Amino acid sequence: MTPVSSKLYSDDVSLLMVLIDTNPFFWSTTKNALSFSKFLSHVISFLNSILLLNQLNQVVVIATGFNSCDYVYDSSSNAVAPNQRAESLLQKLEEFVIKDEQLSKEESVDGIGSSLLSGSLSMALCYIQRVFRSGRLHPQPRILCLHGSPDGPEQYVAIMNAIFSAQRSMVPIDSCVIGAQHSAFLQQASYITGGVYLKPQQLDGLFQYLATVFATDLHSRRFLQLPKPVGVDFRASCFCHKNTIDMGYICSVCLSIFCKHHKKCSTCGSVFGQAQTDAPSTSNQKRKTPET
Repeated sequence: MTPVSSKLYSDDVSLLMVLIDTNPFFWSTTKNALSFSKFLSHVISFLNSILLLNQLNQVVVIATGFNSCDYVYDSSSNAVAPNQRAESLLQKLEEFVIKDEQLSKEESVDGIGSSLLSGSLSMALCYIQRVFRSGRLHPQPRILCLHGSPDGPEQYVAIMNAIFSAQRSMVPIDSCVIGAQHSAFLQQASYITGGVYLKPQQLDGLFQYLATVFATDLHSRRFLQLPKPVGVDFRASCFCHKNTIDMGYICSVCLSIFCKHHKKCSTCGSVFGQAQTDAPSTSNQKRKTPET
């Protein structure tokens, strides 16, 4: 594979991978200040503005559901006419949401439930790798996560692997959180990859946030003062119960994290000695675990 650093980039041409949270359990709650239909109207206006900024810009939309994720729009496809972009996107999104809701009915969920963020990130990175291998001249890729569902601790390893893969490929992950709480996963993703993390205060003006913060290409960002997160939550999730922990035990062989002392590592089978298991882990150790 050709190293990413040796490729020739176009300064102001972007490949924007947009990950839209379509979790039905999140959008069906009455606490949301923004309905799903209004949210999509803001997103479609933003996507149109990206394509109008440069005729070579490319937009790919991935729907992130509760049980599945899928590509729902690709501006480079000749099958969709420019005047039918919104109609095509809405139609495929509707088909995906109906399919995902049918799969969700088969499972019982307490609360909102997390969406399949790890899957959509992996799909975005796979698409970007295909673009990297298509030729030396290609648009600058970046990922934008429009996310509202709470973090799923069971996806911790997969998401961290995707984050470090994006970092190695020099692909920034931007995050726009529209839920009630901050996302520790996306805070780490934006921090590690050099992206922008933002939680809009007024969701009625979501398009303004998207257009002023996330519409700028990577070359222009060097000349702008973009929002910076106040803090980043680097807490990890234990491998035994999938709970977010402040302090735990790390296997010295495979770096698996546990919230309680175990005699044997459930991941690699190593037998813990007294000296190995009594040392608690730190936040930095937890954050770097999936990279090894």
